[in-house]
Amino acid sequence: MENRKLTIDDIARDLGISKTTVSRAISGKGRIGRETTARVLAYIEEKKYKPSALAKGLAQSKTFNVAFAMPGESKFVDLPFFQKCMWGITSAAAKKDYDVMLCVVCENDITGLKRLAENHKVDGVILGRTYENALAEKYLTEEGVPFLTIGTSALPGAVQIDNDHVEACRKLTARLIKSGYNKIAVIGGRTEHIVNRCRLEGFRKAHEDCGLDPDENLILTGSSEPAKVSAALDRLLKKHPDCIVCTDDSVCITVLNRLAALGVSIPEDIGVASFYNSTTLDNHRPSVTSLEFDASEAGTLAFDVLLERIDGSPAKELTLLGYNIMERESTRRPVK
Repeated sequence: MENRKLTIDDIARDLGISKTTVSRAISGKGRIGRETTARVLAYIEEKKYKPSALAKGLAQSKTFNVAFAMPGESKFVDLPFFQKCMWGITSAAAKKDYDVMLCVVCENDITGLKRLAENHKVDGVILGRTYENALAEKYLTEEGVPFLTIGTSALPGAVQIDNDHVEACRKLTARLIKSGYNKIAVIGGRTEHIVNRCRLEGFRKAHEDCGLDPDENLILTGSSEPAKVSAALDRLLKKHPDCIVCTDDSVCITVLNRLAALGVSIPEDIGVASFYNSTTLDNHRPSVTSLEFDASEAGTLAFDVLLERIDGSPAKELTLLGYNIMERESTRRPVK
């Protein structure tokens, strides 16, 4: 029996008790004496079966699971950020004998998250996207479930791990302005997503730093759906911008494809940049000027900080991670 998985039948037989009693001792539910529970847990610990998280978890009132709540908007799987972020979380969790459970959270629907919390399936939660209404954050706070957000939260006091989107977008926009672009347009997703609001804030701050007022008529946000992005681009082109900045990579690839279909040359006719770089843009020619963030680092740090919260340690409210500006061919203005 030493080389196979321990079962409830094995425990019941060896201890001379019923399977129901063993189940109750393991789950902590139902009427059962403390002495019997202690015998069951001691047996599990004594046998040193792997994984041994079961007995350890029961002894410490932990599940040794954390949840990663991913956004439920359509086509989020196309955004490599969440895949890399999840890789960082799971890699860090494995080193601490934790498992990661996935659930989907939408702006106004946190049913999956509630199910995990109400059934006590996780010790804590990492929220992969933040929304203006902070519905998930408010619920977890009320239920006393340790959590943090990857992204800036609208809930005061929430622990947050985020890239410095405001500063990164300010710096990239400033470089575009200083390189000669003076009529920069923006196409972006919904501003209910706080990350998009932060990126727009950086865009506006760059203009302010340069003593300019951004043309609000050149800022179109509200959707990352390809059809709507293409329509927004068509409207902007009528205003003759000299550069298009996209709030993320999925928007940018749609813009690039639409410009190619219209026969617009980059950067000869117009410059293009993205406030987020990913493998989605890697093979495009010309190469695209963009901002590079380390999503794996965000995931790793998020798990480590969440574990501190689970153990009751205080955590810094906001941690901002770095970025790289990748200046490439798409914004290299031709010499006239």
